[in-house]
Amino acid sequence: MAAQFGRRLRKGATTTAVAAVAVAALSASGAPGTSLVTESGDQQSTGSTPPPDDSAATGNSPYYTDLPPLNTPDKPGTSTNLPVTGSAESGIPASILAAYKKAEQTLDDTDAACRLPWQLLAAIGKVESGQARGGRVDANGTTFSPILGPVLDGRGFAMIKDTDNGAYDGDSTHDRAVGPMQFIPSTWATWGQDGNGDGRKDPNNIYDAALAAGRYLCAGSRDLSLAADLDRAVLSYNHSDAYLRTVRSWFDYYNRGTHEIPDGTGTVPPGLGGGRDHSPGSPSPSPSPPGTTRPKPGTDPTKPGGGSTGPTPPTTPPTTPPTTPPAQTLAGVENAGTGTLTATAGDAFAERIKVRARNSLGGPLAKVSVTFTIAGDTDAAFAGGKNAVTLLTGTDGTVTAPVLKAGEKAGKFTVRATATGRSLPPVAYTATVTARQADEIARTDEKALTAAPGTEFADTVEVKATYKDAVAAGVAVTATMITDAEKPAENDKGPYFKDADGKTVRTLMELKTGADGTLKLPRIYADDTAGTYKLRLTTEGGATIVIELKVEAPEASPAPETSETPEAPVG
Repeated sequence: MAAQFGRRLRKGATTTAVAAVAVAALSASGAPGTSLVTESGDQQSTGSTPPPDDSAATGNSPYYTDLPPLNTPDKPGTSTNLPVTGSAESGIPASILAAYKKAEQTLDDTDAACRLPWQLLAAIGKVESGQARGGRVDANGTTFSPILGPVLDGRGFAMIKDTDNGAYDGDSTHDRAVGPMQFIPSTWATWGQDGNGDGRKDPNNIYDAALAAGRYLCAGSRDLSLAADLDRAVLSYNHSDAYLRTVRSWFDYYNRGTHEIPDGTGTVPPGLGGGRDHSPGSPSPSPSPPGTTRPKPGTDPTKPGGGSTGPTPPTTPPTTPPTTPPAQTLAGVENAGTGTLTATAGDAFAERIKVRARNSLGGPLAKVSVTFTIAGDTDAAFAGGKNAVTLLTGTDGTVTAPVLKAGEKAGKFTVRATATGRSLPPVAYTATVTARQADEIARTDEKALTAAPGTEFADTVEVKATYKDAVAAGVAVTATMITDAEKPAENDKGPYFKDADGKTVRTLMELKTGADGTLKLPRIYADDTAGTYKLRLTTEGGATIVIELKVEAPEASPAPETSETPEAPVG
């Protein structure tokens, strides 16, 4: 059975006594997650709360504290090789599991350097909403009724005045956390996503909410394959040691294995079916779920969930800080029309990366610091060899990155544009470097290539590569002595090259054309077997040429003619 304590805790303002009981329960349970170390040793927690990012969210909404069962499923070979059966707790409703995996794939395609695991979304979704009330969603992934947190009216919870005119939470006076991933409306306004492609950003849709949570966890330059970055990401979602331990426990549990179950059949934490879903627009605080501890008044939620951040404030109401006008408040950065980023190795990308900073009204915002960072396994760089540059937006709110130059390494990498020092979603661009190519290769002369057995060829082989009739410099070429069969293979006799140690080789790789597109092959040697042989040259891009080599003994020279003086006749 699951190790449990309190069923429900609010974040950040738990009394010392309750916190002590919680820690004791965690320690005594022996449940996965107590040590926060997976069986394989992956993703170990740092063990204590790392300092949050300077501008990271610290919203602390209530969450369910049920821990995974003591007996976890065996860890499968891969995250996609799921067992078909297992304990009730290891089952994840089909639509919910699909949404988590779809979010992981989307982030892998658009922000691969973050390395978001879907099991982390599953762990957070478990403690925030019991996997959307056990998968009670329609065919599009939208909950049958909104999942709403308590009214944040300052009575028992923080005071957050309405920011969405009740559009998401049904309350036009105060805000409430919304949806299976428990975003407060002001956070959703920044991070909301359309994960199911229906043209809407709905916090009550699991596909939209899962993708938004993924992008939120990947904010900045986090790499979630690193334990410290994963801890920071979880703590930015809810800055509480107890929350981190709970999420880590479920993360470890789901990493060991899980299985798909029908929608609507998942395990629902006690009280979630009714206690969490307060009627929209209720003017007073709704009753708490059984086993819930309410935070003290005066707490201050900000990001997903809403809740408390610290001790009880003094009874004297604090002075309300001045608010920044919406026209001067940075709401985020977005792509400003950047096209496809592709370039051949060694060339500059023709497309320039351009982003726009927008204010809370959707208009342009000038003088915003934007940092462009190259991430991934690449030798590409901005002009001057830099892999990160910081620039300010202009009066139209846009800023263009310096020219991006491809290195010699082919493949894909990511460029991120972030609002410097802000915990806002980055704009991620995928850039592709293709190897230098040639579509034509030919000899530079037509000399016959011959050699006597056991000697070297007197003439060298020189070729020139072109691409679309232009010189193809730096193109990779492979040279192979081949058989004369219908399906040629490397020959084991006849002409050959020598490697650096003087050994016989009949295939040369990593050859490259020069700046003028030409390539001169090393010396070619003949063994003692006479005959006609073939040398094949193939370029990156598919251009091929086959050259004939002859090994034959030289013709014997004819004997010189002798002249005889005729004898004089006798008589």
